[in-house]
Amino acid sequence: MENVIEIENLKKSFNGSEVLKGISLTVKKGENLVVLGKSGQGKSVTIQCVVGMIEPDEGSIKVLNKEINELDEQELKDIRGRIGFLFQHAALYDSMTVRENLAFPLKRVLKVKDEAEIEQRSVEALEAVGLADAIDKMPSDLSGGQRKRMGLARTLIVKPEIILYDEPTTGLDTITSKEISRLILSIREKYKASSIIITHDMSCARITADRIVIMNDGKCIAEGTYEQLENSSDTFINSFFKI
Repeated sequence: MENVIEIENLKKSFNGSEVLKGISLTVKKGENLVVLGKSGQGKSVTIQCVVGMIEPDEGSIKVLNKEINELDEQELKDIRGRIGFLFQHAALYDSMTVRENLAFPLKRVLKVKDEAEIEQRSVEALEAVGLADAIDKMPSDLSGGQRKRMGLARTLIVKPEIILYDEPTTGLDTITSKEISRLILSIREKYKASSIIITHDMSCARITADRIVIMNDGKCIAEGTYEQLENSSDTFINSFFKI
């Protein structure tokens, strides 16, 4: 199966402090890759490098067979249009209704002008996340779980080939976290998207992961299925699964 993301020997420092010390990982087409690691290990920095928000010091990042570090501004914009990024706090525009939040990436990124198409795709995206009745609400009217779903709907509306999830269940209660995790699975099935899922939530990892990579001290130190890593004889790796 082909790789949609290939990262080799990725390095990044901030103010002389090394955050990434040679990260290498791949994501296969249609795969959910979960990245685990303690805070400050560079997980979020890695996916920000993938979309060109942060420029690495060294290393190679290929996304959909394009070398990110060699793209010009328009080419990078085109690649970003094929990637969905679900931010940790949903990053909704609080002054816009749900409808307006959904229309924004269609008009801004895809340059869609047909109002009927915008309406249809907005409704479809909301139905996919179980929020069809929220289209005219303000983000402040939504619960934490609904805001996550809304953020996901806005990600899906551009029909991305790759989705990057940054702590998709943070701040949610156990039941809502499991609902979001199952939603991530259903989205993979419906949209055939490939994903990187950064999480501290082991329930989310167990539900969503086809494969898991563990990061520590700026490097990838282990990879495998949930079951393989859970049964590892390495005490550090095993510690993630004993929480």
